[in-house]
Amino acid sequence: MSGLYPLKFKPLYHEKIWGGNRMKSLLNKDYGSLSNCGESWEISGVEGSISEVSNGFLAGNNLQELVEIYMGDLVGDKVFKKFGVEFPLLIKFIDAADDLSVQVHPNDELSKKRHNAFGKTEMWYVVGAENGALINSGFNQEVTKEKYLEYFSSGKLMDLLHYDKVFEGDVFFIPAGRVHAIGKGALVAEIQQTSDVTYRIFDYNRKDANGNERELHVDLALDAIDFSYKEDYKTKYTKEKNASSEIVSCGYFTTNFLEFDKMLEKEYNQLDSFIIYMNLDGEFEVEFEDGKEQVKKGETVLIPASLETYKLKPLSSGVKTLEVYIK
Repeated sequence: MSGLYPLKFKPLYHEKIWGGNRMKSLLNKDYGSLSNCGESWEISGVEGSISEVSNGFLAGNNLQELVEIYMGDLVGDKVFKKFGVEFPLLIKFIDAADDLSVQVHPNDELSKKRHNAFGKTEMWYVVGAENGALINSGFNQEVTKEKYLEYFSSGKLMDLLHYDKVFEGDVFFIPAGRVHAIGKGALVAEIQQTSDVTYRIFDYNRKDANGNERELHVDLALDAIDFSYKEDYKTKYTKEKNASSEIVSCGYFTTNFLEFDKMLEKEYNQLDSFIIYMNLDGEFEVEFEDGKEQVKKGETVLIPASLETYKLKPLSSGVKTLEVYIK
């Protein structure tokens, strides 16, 4: 036995020009003196922002140190063989009190070439949405590079973008290359590849506290954009109570929605991956061979790959959580 247990980490809070206060009011997070908390990095292996354990005997150790020590026992043998000591996912909550910039992320090949980094395929689960909140994913018509440049140069880029009015439970899968933006009023859980490479395309001519507009990456973005068109960009899925309901699965991560009000026994003997729970509502306990760990609303917990069987026990009338792993 590795002696590993369900691990919690200290959230890394990021002030953003577009951030709000719902990390505190809806997810019970204490982000201190920040005036606009836009992001809570729940689990991160991003260089310079590596998560630190907050519970148990490993408290104070960072995630990269744990992967170096425990290797496949922590992340799964197949995951460790592929990614080494770099944790492969970045797990966040994002609170958009104002519109986020329109942006795009490069794929693995382009990101490796330009930044010696992974690309950034991601997904969003809408935790909460104010009335009329919008999310942009992709284009609303067939677009060529020439047409895109024409609209961009004339200040009409927004006329090309597809927007959906969003509600709690909506899901968007954003493969690398797809233009996207989270709109004002949306609170989302984001699961993504470990990468912080973002190309900002348009930022509504906003200025920071010093009167400066944020940098745009127009030329870099041009080679990264996937100009293909889809009629519907929202992910369709079905929910089954007291069972893991798959909402997104790709080569980088699988995410399930799990709503439960009774004890669940989980067996992942064949998975060979860590499992992450992002708790959206209610409270539960993870019961395992050597003990138990309570998970409150707004908290995230990582189940090491070596804990192949455990139980989830609801401590409130209903629990809603996201379950994330690598197949």
